Amino acid sequence: MRQHFHSVRDFILLIIDFFYPPFKKLMPKQTFRYAVSGAGNTFLGLLAYYITYKFVLQGHDFHFGFYAFKAHIAALFVSFCITFVVGFFLMKYVVFDDSKMRGHVQMFRYLMVCLFNLVLNYFLLKVAVELWHIYPVFAQIGTTVVVIFFSYMAQRHFSFKKAAEPGYLEEDESQKIKNSGLPH
Repeated sequence: MRQHFHSVRDFILLIIDFFYPPFKKLMPKQTFRYAVSGAGNTFLGLLAYYITYKFVLQGHDFHFGFYAFKAHIAALFVSFCITFVVGFFLMKYVVFDDSKMRGHVQMFRYLMVCLFNLVLNYFLLKVAVELWHIYPVFAQIGTTVVVIFFSYMAQRHFSFKKAAEPGYLEEDESQKIKNSGLPH
């Protein structure tokens, strides 16, 4: 299974990295990979939402036993489930492949960041539209920029962080201990 993930990853990287050279002076390769992966996953989410809402549910409520979800909420849930899985794959194997953290820990942290992003987007949009009276489409664009920035920082430094490398001071201290002949 892991070999299939790596084959798919290698194919995706081949495509993404092909388009990187014109952007080389603007951003590091990892940031470019994040931007392209995120844009692709965002597009996939919108497509999944549209197909679910328009063709699967046909605009009708989804009755789930004891509760009925409005069509737009059910479509959002389906879209979130798809983009969560695809987004995790892209972040783990394409963007932040240098992380040594265990997969289940990464997935749990990724879920936490995704849920936080969903709540952050909701509240920023609510403030921008209802308090500041910004046109909703422009407000969504602005909140998306904020959420993307937060998401990148959270994924890089929380969900998929690299193992800490010893700094030059730590190396100096360990070298002094070795040279002093003291047990360490």
